[in-house]
Amino acid sequence: MPLVLYDYKMAPSPRRARILLAEKRVPHEAIQVDLAAGEHLSPAYRAINPACTVPALRLEDGTIITENAGIAAYLEAAYPDPPLLGRSPVDKGLVASWNARVEYEGLMAVAEALRNSAPGLKDRALTGPGDFPQVAEIAARGLTRIEMFFDMLDARLQGRKFVAIDEFSVADITALVAVDFARVVRRKPKPEHTHVARWRAALAQRPSVAA
Repeated sequence: MPLVLYDYKMAPSPRRARILLAEKRVPHEAIQVDLAAGEHLSPAYRAINPACTVPALRLEDGTIITENAGIAAYLEAAYPDPPLLGRSPVDKGLVASWNARVEYEGLMAVAEALRNSAPGLKDRALTGPGDFPQVAEIAARGLTRIEMFFDMLDARLQGRKFVAIDEFSVADITALVAVDFARVVRRKPKPEHTHVARWRAALAQRPSVAA
C-alpha cells in the first residue's frame, strides 16, 4: 500500500505537506477531502482523523500521521535526503524555532482574519469537530498581525537566501504558504518588503512550489 495524503488543494495546511513530499520526491497517492462540502466532518473522515483536519498521511502499514509537524518528522526520518529540518544540532534548532515562529505569526494570523470574517465559515472560527462563533475583533487583530509578520519576515530575510538557515527548510515552506495564503484576506507584502519579494521570486523557481 503506497503512502496516501489526505489533501485539499485550496487549503494552506495540506499545501505545506505537498511541497515537503515534492522536495523529498516521495511517491504517494492523494485523496481530496472537500472541506467546502464538509467532507472533513463526515463519519468516514472522522474515522481517519478525529480532529477533522487535513493533511493526514497514511503510511504503508495503515498508520495515520496528522499535523504538519508530525508528517515532517516522519518524512525526515524515513526520507532523510534532502534534509529539510536541518543537518547540525544548531541548524535543527534554528529550523524548528523559525518554523514555529512563522507558523504562529504568519499562518495563524491569516487564519484568525479569515475564519472570523468569511461568511462561509460562520460558526467555524476554529478548525476541528467543534463549532465556534466568529469574533470580529479577532479578525481585525489577525489583519494587524499579518502586517507585522510581513515586516518581521522582511527584516529576517535581509542579506539571507532562506528564512532559518543557509539551506531551504520547512521554515521556508511554512513562510511561503503563509505569504501566499494572506491573499485570501486581501493582504500581500508591500513594495518596500523587497527582501520578501526577492525570496518569494527565488522560491518560485523550485518545482515543488507548484505541488
